[in-house]
Formats: sequence, structure tokens, C-alpha cells
Amino acid sequence: MKKRKLLYGILSCVSILFILCALAKNYMIDPGAVGFLSHKTGLKRVLNLRVWLNVMYVHVAFACLAMASGLLNFSTRIFEKSRKLHRINGYVYILSVLLVVVTSGYMAPYATGGKISSMAFNVINMIWPIITITALIQIKKKRMIRHRNWMIRSYAFCFTNMLIHLVTFLFEQVFGFGYADSYTIGVYGTLALLLLIPEVIIRTILRNS
Repeated sequence: MKKRKLLYGILSCVSILFILCALAKNYMIDPGAVGFLSHKTGLKRVLNLRVWLNVMYVHVAFACLAMASGLLNFSTRIFEKSRKLHRINGYVYILSVLLVVVTSGYMAPYATGGKISSMAFNVINMIWPIITITALIQIKKKRMIRHRNWMIRSYAFCFTNMLIHLVTFLFEQVFGFGYADSYTIGVYGTLALLLLIPEVIIRTILRNS
């Protein structure tokens, strides 16, 4: 129980900090995404900046909502006080995930690193909703533990952007790779981490709980 509380405390701190940083960066500090777009070279498609930015705003908003609603639904206290709220919030999470995936699908062809990066994003956009719907199916069948485990797997994908930038920073600043190559490695490395980390948590920290 102590391990679960500690894990939730760490998860809460990381999630809230990331949400605040994402909202500040994308809506206040750099609403035109000048810094991010400066790395996009050699695009095969013409980027309609106005449309891309509007899609990005929707993407960021629902990514933050998915992270917040998912975090709330991992709270044992909220679950015990109001299962109706837990259920409604769960549907908010699912809707948010679907909107994040749809908007990501639009932006994928313009990904830094070209087609090879776009392919990884498309894989993520297929896996995430499948895992999320699986979690819904499990709770419909009253399989609480399986539902929790699939939700952990799903929630990990809320950290896609954060992990991509962390891995990109590592390969660019520490190993000296170019930004585009570092970003591509970041996307594929993140995909592997998103599948691995939840399994480690489920099979160690939450095992038999």
C-alpha cells in the first residue's frame, strides 16, 4: 500500500508539472510554436501554419485533459467516494484520448525526421486507443484488476511528448547526434518505453495488489 501511495504521489507531481509546463509553453510562451517548427526541414507536404497551429492547440488541450482525468481516476479516495464520478471521468479520458489520437494523426506527416518518424507516431496512434478500449471492455466485464492494469498501460501514453523530448535531449546534448536524428530516436525509444515501463510497474510494484 505504501508503494502504491508513493507511486501515486510521484505520478501526481510529474503529471501536474507537465500539464502546467505544456499549457504555459504552447499557449503563452510560444503560441506560434516557432521553436518547435524551426527544426522541421525538408517536409514533403506543404504545412498550412494556421491549420497546423489550431490542430496543435486542440491536441495539447485534450492531451492535458487526458492526463488530468486519468490521474484523478487512479485516486483510490475519489473512487471510494463516488464511483459515478469515476465512471464519468473515465469516459472523459477515453474521449480525450481519441481526440489526441485524431489530431496527432493530422500532424504525423509533418513530424520532424520525416516519414520514418511519422510511421512511429502512426503506430502509437493505433496502439493507444486499442489499449484504452481494452481497459473499457475489462471494466464492463467487472474485471477490476485487469481494468486497472490496462489503464496503467493506457495512461503511460499520456507521457509520450515528455519522453520524446527527454530522449531527444539525451541523444542531442549528451551523444552529439543532430536534432532530427535525435528526435527520430526519441520517438522510437519512447514507443519502446511506453510499452515496457507499465509492465515493470504492474509486475513489480503492483504485483498481487
